[in-house]
Amino acid sequence: MALGRETPRQRMINILYLVLLALLALNVPDSILDAFKNINNSLETSKSNVNNSVQQLFTAFESTKLKDEPARARPIYEKAKQAQAIIAELNQYIDGIKEEFVEQGGGIDEKTGDLKMRENEDIAPNMMINGKKGEELKKKINGTRQKLLALLTPEEQKSVSFSLEANDPDKAVNGKRRWEEINFGSGTPLTAAMTILTKIQTDAQNAESDVVKLILGKMDQAVVNLDRFSAVAVAPTSYLIQGQPYSAEVFLTASDSKSQPAISVNGTNLEVVDGKGIYRVPTNREGIFKWSGIIRVKQTDGSYKEYRTPEQTYQVARPSAVVSPDKMNVLYIGVNNPISVSAPGTPTDKIKVSMSGGSISGSGGKYNVRVSSPGTARISVAAEVAPGKTQTLSTTEFRVKRIPDPIAQFGGKTGGSMATVALKAQNAVFAKLENFDFEASFKVTKFSMIVAKPRADAIVLSTSGGQLSSAMKAALNGIGPGTRVIFDNIIAVGPDGSPRQLNAVALTAN
Repeated sequence: MALGRETPRQRMINILYLVLLALLALNVPDSILDAFKNINNSLETSKSNVNNSVQQLFTAFESTKLKDEPARARPIYEKAKQAQAIIAELNQYIDGIKEEFVEQGGGIDEKTGDLKMRENEDIAPNMMINGKKGEELKKKINGTRQKLLALLTPEEQKSVSFSLEANDPDKAVNGKRRWEEINFGSGTPLTAAMTILTKIQTDAQNAESDVVKLILGKMDQAVVNLDRFSAVAVAPTSYLIQGQPYSAEVFLTASDSKSQPAISVNGTNLEVVDGKGIYRVPTNREGIFKWSGIIRVKQTDGSYKEYRTPEQTYQVARPSAVVSPDKMNVLYIGVNNPISVSAPGTPTDKIKVSMSGGSISGSGGKYNVRVSSPGTARISVAAEVAPGKTQTLSTTEFRVKRIPDPIAQFGGKTGGSMATVALKAQNAVFAKLENFDFEASFKVTKFSMIVAKPRADAIVLSTSGGQLSSAMKAALNGIGPGTRVIFDNIIAVGPDGSPRQLNAVALTAN
């Protein structure tokens, strides 16, 4: 509205505007009213289904437990019936409010199946707020909830969660501070108020179902006389590595001496002595093995309830001893140095090997080490002792050495006499590595040959590689008995790439 003085025409327009706003506020779309009706129908169906389920529980209990074990079943049955009566009282009160809604709402429209005055926003607030019915309903809902919970033990109360509750909100909702105002206050169409009442009845029916199931279910709980107690200590493993913490569970167990459970492991029944099963298996194979046990306890109704143990793991290892030559820890340059790594009690796939001063490759306990320079190298062994946790088991220092020098040979000899014919038949000088356990070969890169005949000047010839040059072969072809043939300045190269000065080979032809 405009401020200041207004003309008569302007005042009339403002009044009409206010009237229009009021009409719009009262005009609830049919689609919304239809939605409330559909929700109400769905809730009625749900309520009926839950009620049928509860009745079936009572029928089954009456025909079995109450008939077979009346002394034990009767008190349980009567308590469940109390829960049913508590909900019936609340339902009866709500049905009375619904009947009054129908009467004041002009009855049921046969065409829509809904209240004739379903859009009316005055009937519900007048009855529930002005007439205090809402406040009374709130008290009955909360009272019903307390009566139901009183039928249960403190532990059972913790296991249930009822939506049957009517509490004022902590903060105002659209200016409304009380539960009854939020649900039935001004602006609430009559059909919406009817739906809210049906929703409360559905919550009540669900609460009844939860309580009845808990109470009747007590018949399935085994009656056990706990008269045997034992102190038990259980450790995940009895094999530990230094630095790994030791942990164990220590607790008290209780059992019924008159009850003999059935115990099986991996489908095989165990011998049971004093309520304890004895599990024995041969350890013929290495590896990691797992098992879990099943304990079957007979219930009062003749059925069995099963309990499964946590999965257990044990490892079978081959008896072994490790002998380490402390002064023989040597790695050679230029060759693969094979090593084996194991840690008793630790699977090979949990072992991690690393080194400094070289490189290492391999898996499954078998590795090859390569080193490149003399000195020392360290090999470290670690193991995964827990998920995500690795612990170093040992660090071993090795000396790094060059491969020993090979021995020069000509015709398979390192010196002495050789038949003249045999000398003439050779064509190369070789470098042989004797009494060495590694695969290592040397190649002669150069050498000199001296031929000294009796009463003649010596002939000195040199060549590259290990083969005799043509001049050397010609010189050998002219020798005779008594001739001295010397191979000197022999250089050979091995896997490490370093040149080696080898021994001279002096031969006498005969």
